[in-house]
Amino acid sequence: MTEPQCDVAVVGGGMVGTALALALAREGFAVTLIEARAPGEAWDDDSFDLRVSAITRASQHLLDNLGVWDGIVADRATPYSHMHVWDRAGAGEIHFDAADIAEPDLGHIIENRVIVRALWQALRQTDVERHVPAKLRRLVYDDGVELQLEDRRRVRARLVVAADGAHSQVRELVGIQTRGASYDQHALVATVHAELGNRSTAWQRFMVDGPLALLPMRDDLFSIVWSTRPDEAERLAAIDETAFDELLTEASEARLGRLTLRGARAVFPLRLLHAEQYVRPRVALVGDAAHVIHPLAGQGVNLGLLDAGALVDALCAGRAVGRPVGALRDLRQYERSRKGHNTATQLVMDGFKHLFSNDRPVLGLVRNFGLGIAGRIGPLRRQFEYVALGRGSELPRLSRPRG
Repeated sequence: MTEPQCDVAVVGGGMVGTALALALAREGFAVTLIEARAPGEAWDDDSFDLRVSAITRASQHLLDNLGVWDGIVADRATPYSHMHVWDRAGAGEIHFDAADIAEPDLGHIIENRVIVRALWQALRQTDVERHVPAKLRRLVYDDGVELQLEDRRRVRARLVVAADGAHSQVRELVGIQTRGASYDQHALVATVHAELGNRSTAWQRFMVDGPLALLPMRDDLFSIVWSTRPDEAERLAAIDETAFDELLTEASEARLGRLTLRGARAVFPLRLLHAEQYVRPRVALVGDAAHVIHPLAGQGVNLGLLDAGALVDALCAGRAVGRPVGALRDLRQYERSRKGHNTATQLVMDGFKHLFSNDRPVLGLVRNFGLGIAGRIGPLRRQFEYVALGRGSELPRLSRPRG
């Protein structure tokens, strides 16, 4: 048997996979990263990525501990201090303010490509072996795992981590089943300009066909995520810009004045997905390979980064007592530390989706009453604000502030 050439092979070089590879390398593990496409790292300064993330404080700490946060902020990141949520009918609304919890902000809106670029730049300063572009063909087990790539290259590892997204090939190859269902919604994403500015506020309006989120960016711009019926999303993507601007402004109740499109629109389907197991012998799933949730709270990448931090903790703990890299005992510990939290988050987001995307009069009363009460009770509102920050007593080491 041939000795594995690396400790951990990470399949997938998006935000979660690259952060994990970087973190493991800094802990002294021998890491190989396999990614199907080289990330784009150059773009016009006046262009914007259609995919953005609402980065929590926990994720900020992780990126800071990896040494990339300052570069991300210097590149392009927009802090927001307020969040305003309201229902389509009635008086139910709630306003969150970072000042309530003595924080400078509630989080940052950052283009995904900005985060990926910072992580890849940092990765190049490490000993991580990179196979890009490279596609996985099969996995072969003996005393380790052999990853056979389509170009006939082979990588041998003690542990394989699937960070290859919702349609994970690794998950499929090892036979881990998933549960979930389509939301029967598509999300339209775009960048828009707001007549009245971004006010350092994230806005979200719940409507019968799905929520409309407006996430603040620089120069009085917003990244929008408009979740609605699939046919309506396709229609909104196809109509002319003037008609789109009018419908979007109406959907936002003109709370930001007239909204005008800047650049392209895109549509993608929404679904709920959860892997039945996060681990198998010598294999672990992280990020969207393990769980996909509705984007209404912007928690997807934050959950994935918590997965990465928890897996690093588990592998370091096992190594400290002499266990081999990827020992099933340590992988089970990782699974226990993350699966319950991810399940709870999915259930909450799924519940919100069904509660607010419903036109029944009784549920309308419940929504308006709940939003009104939450807005008036300070401790309850502050608890929501702490959750938005990603605070928690059981955060991985990387997700805590330095020192």
